[in-house]
Amino acid sequence: MNNTDLTNSLENQFLIAMPQLADPYFANTVTYLWKHSDEGALGIVINKPLKARLADIFKELEITCPDDDEHLRQQRVFAGGPVEREKGFIIYDSSKAWKSSVKISDTINISTSRELLRDIANGSGPEHYLVALGCAGWDGGQLEREIAANTWLTAPATSELIFSDDYKNKAVNAAAQLGVDLNKLSPEAGHS
Repeated sequence: MNNTDLTNSLENQFLIAMPQLADPYFANTVTYLWKHSDEGALGIVINKPLKARLADIFKELEITCPDDDEHLRQQRVFAGGPVEREKGFIIYDSSKAWKSSVKISDTINISTSRELLRDIANGSGPEHYLVALGCAGWDGGQLEREIAANTWLTAPATSELIFSDDYKNKAVNAAAQLGVDLNKLSPEAGHS
């Protein structure tokens, strides 16, 4: 497979941490890969919740949120990655484009828009969204080397998994799409 084929196949994909991944930040994670080229890759971890809730983000940004919408206020915020940890990223599934949005597929967009957060707070935002602080990044060729070393399993991204509230099982469920049971894989790396 040439690099162009690999580049095309990895955008809008999940990177599922293999059991032997020793990096404590990425162990047991699923990362939504939204940008990939010869220059590198960017993704957002979608199953590593922080203690922060959406209400905390609204308060910090001085965004008004209805006091009676406890479900909205208590939604989890995720650790999207170790890069730009103070920057918020919103993955959402709407045909509407907010400022600072990048369309990844027909159904998935990523934004850093404060306006989008305001619309979520007032009920006029997208139906499904995930808010993360930070992102994950790889230099050119780094991700390909990590995949070749069996660090990551790749799988097609699905909206259902991205926006699932079952963050504890996202890695297992993402791998299951490929018929892989992560619980049965050895933490020892190997090549055949």
